[in-house]
Amino acid sequence: MDRRNFLKILGGGALGTAAVLTGCKSKTETKAVEEYKKQVEPPVGKMTYRTSPTTGDKVSLLGYGMMRLPSKTENKDDYDQEMINRQVDYAIEHGVNYFDTSPVYCQGKSEACTGIALSRHKRSEYFVATKLSNFHPSTHSREASIEMYKNSMKQLQVDYIDYYLLHSVGGGMDEFERRYVDNGMMDFLLKEREAGRIRNLGFSFHGKQSVFDEVLAMNDKYHWDFVQIELNYLDWSFADEINNRNVDASYLYAELEKRNIPAVIMEPLLGGRLANLPQYLATELKQRDPERSIASWAFRYAGTPKGVLTVLSGMTYMEHLKDNLLTYCPLKPMTVREQRYLDEQVAERIAGLENIPCNDCKYCMPCPYGIDIPAIFVHYNKCKNDGTLPRLKMDDEYFKLRRNYLIGLDRAVPRLRQADHCIGCGQCEPHCPQSIRIPRELHKISQFVEDLKQNSILKDRQKG
Repeated sequence: MDRRNFLKILGGGALGTAAVLTGCKSKTETKAVEEYKKQVEPPVGKMTYRTSPTTGDKVSLLGYGMMRLPSKTENKDDYDQEMINRQVDYAIEHGVNYFDTSPVYCQGKSEACTGIALSRHKRSEYFVATKLSNFHPSTHSREASIEMYKNSMKQLQVDYIDYYLLHSVGGGMDEFERRYVDNGMMDFLLKEREAGRIRNLGFSFHGKQSVFDEVLAMNDKYHWDFVQIELNYLDWSFADEINNRNVDASYLYAELEKRNIPAVIMEPLLGGRLANLPQYLATELKQRDPERSIASWAFRYAGTPKGVLTVLSGMTYMEHLKDNLLTYCPLKPMTVREQRYLDEQVAERIAGLENIPCNDCKYCMPCPYGIDIPAIFVHYNKCKNDGTLPRLKMDDEYFKLRRNYLIGLDRAVPRLRQADHCIGCGQCEPHCPQSIRIPRELHKISQFVEDLKQNSILKDRQKG
């Protein structure tokens, strides 16, 4: 029984739904409730899998990204290991077997949290992916990079890594040479793969097309087992328009497909942006398929191409996990008509919003001055998408929106972590995969907020 038939039995109204869920006696209605519960609970044994053409691994189409872990308290760094364990258990029970982490995720705590959760399961039940995240010059040396690699195994409590990535390739070939070639790390990693301590070797990409092309051309030498790319229905054709240092996913995917290299997909929701669409777009999607979440459209889009090995999702809450499992247990591939609708209508209108292209990946964190950079950008983008961003005109609607924006900002970001505390040091900027000019954007938002506050003062004076 589907949700529509369930609601038909109840009379389709909220009061009917509430009555049944609180204990109606009708056998028909009781049966409907039980079937509905089964329908919304993800089924076991229905996960869609893809087989790697390079190693034959049977990988779940839904991959668990361990970069947005649940916290015990409002302190986002106070990770809830018990909840992490529960969610990993639930994921494995429902067929998820790919878990992606990094030494730099969650302020350096992700690998340890992931290791604790996974070590409670048989090693044969999961594939673990992690990265050589040697971004800082102090980690460029062979010794420091090898230490990072070995520490990953220690934190993950494993003696081999299933999928190992060169992290965030794309800034420039000089950077690639420093991090991986000049220090001898590529030779080391190839030997580790030959010894079986690395089962699949690849790289994740953010940046310039020329770098992607050159590193991909090294396939004859390094034999990349997989490549991780950003793919979603906005980046498929509009990545370059949103940020001229990005590359359209259609190009990246096509180049991998030519070489039969499987693609691991990151940012299918663009840091949540494609799950929190402007209301008019969300309404359109709901009208087309009332039984599916807004996020499911993006996940179906990312999972449909046959060359996709797995689609990563940073699932902070159990609700996120369950919704994604419903999408991939099993996957209902997108039709050509649905893909065209997302590509030509939804994506085009989102691209026209001119948001700050922040994916909330937190690579820019921690800020040495305590600024919560992603939270500031997320709040600004949300208001802009919702059409509630205050405009500079002196009317009652403006002051209402101004008040809501400022109150919402204070709730989302503590005062001492807001944009006006940015000194423009620029330490964050080189780490941004989207190449956002972070200090410049923070200063623009700081000035915007100051203007809002000054307009409030002006209104108070007018009243006086």
